[in-house]
Amino acid sequence: MHSGRLVFSQLMDYLPREAFDRCVSKYSGNSYVKHFRCRSQFYCMAFGQLTYRNGLRDIVACLNANHNKLYHMGLRGGVSLNNLSNANMNRDWRIYAEFAQVLIDIAIKLYAGEKFSEEIREPVYALDSTTISLSLSLFPWAEFRETRGGIKLHTVMELPSSIPTVIDITEARPHDINFLDRLIVEPGAYYVMDKGYMDFSRLYRINKSGAFFVTRVKRNTKLKRRYSHTKDSSIGIISDQTVFSDGINSLGKYPAPLRRIRFRDPEDGRVFAFLTNNFDQSAITITSLYKARWKIELFFKWIKQHLRIKSFFGYTINAVKTQIWIAVSVYVLVAIIRKRLDLEDFSLYNILQVLSVTPFCYDELSQLFKDSELQLDGNKISNQLSLFDL
Repeated sequence: MHSGRLVFSQLMDYLPREAFDRCVSKYSGNSYVKHFRCRSQFYCMAFGQLTYRNGLRDIVACLNANHNKLYHMGLRGGVSLNNLSNANMNRDWRIYAEFAQVLIDIAIKLYAGEKFSEEIREPVYALDSTTISLSLSLFPWAEFRETRGGIKLHTVMELPSSIPTVIDITEARPHDINFLDRLIVEPGAYYVMDKGYMDFSRLYRINKSGAFFVTRVKRNTKLKRRYSHTKDSSIGIISDQTVFSDGINSLGKYPAPLRRIRFRDPEDGRVFAFLTNNFDQSAITITSLYKARWKIELFFKWIKQHLRIKSFFGYTINAVKTQIWIAVSVYVLVAIIRKRLDLEDFSLYNILQVLSVTPFCYDELSQLFKDSELQLDGNKISNQLSLFDL
């Protein structure tokens, strides 16, 4: 005899059902569907992400091996490979994209108390993209290079919470800088990006919107020094200058003053040149902003290592985007649970590890982690990427 509810069912309780139903209704996801509805599709794909399944057949086999528990997991009418495959191929991926955004908004509110530093109380965002390679023979629509296919995940991540606020999935061929044209700039916020996004006209749009940017200077960028400010070489600041763009075309694209900071890394002696439109923060604060940008690179490595977004369960663009957005939803859902259950002593990796082996258990979800031996010492022992233990 057992008592209580399945761990998987308790986990799904943290999903806002009304919001999910609105997303489904908006895109008519359940039209002409009798048995395998959008909620069942989401649950099956989320189960696959949580338990590290290798494909749709793997998901279906694992679920049907516990067929007497499917009803208690929220799955009605059973699960078949054909139903799941057709749902991924045909149901609008925007259902899951918009629902992921609902979860992101919830997570951002939960982590709102975490500020970047005492000096910077405004929101800080990191921008970057990652390419996911695809086989052209299986994904002919994802043409990237002559012998290689791929898609890009353009991401805006809120720091220090490590919650992705915007994810845009595009073809891999267009340059990253085009993403700035679609970016909705938040006045007063800081946007940190690498030198691949260095474009004066697009940076000037951020400046006119009342926001700040921090990026690295390209080697061929022509800048003319106007003023030199006080520097502190003891902490690695080589120079702190007010500059103007000095190229033939760049001055018209960015007619306002800029701030260039040169910094020598005390660890390896490398010299970095940063460019920003913020003149109020100290030079060392600007360098620390750029240093924090590596969290978004860690995020990309983390999701590729722990979520199923490198190998796909369907070959259409709809199936690929559906899988990615449900994976993002699972990531954010676990981040929400970490905060709501006060699991600050657990890394996101360890939470996923516990959930991956207990979906069919009847333990109380909060008690499950309190009894886990992974707490505290387990976080230090694990050699996996740990996004929330930085």
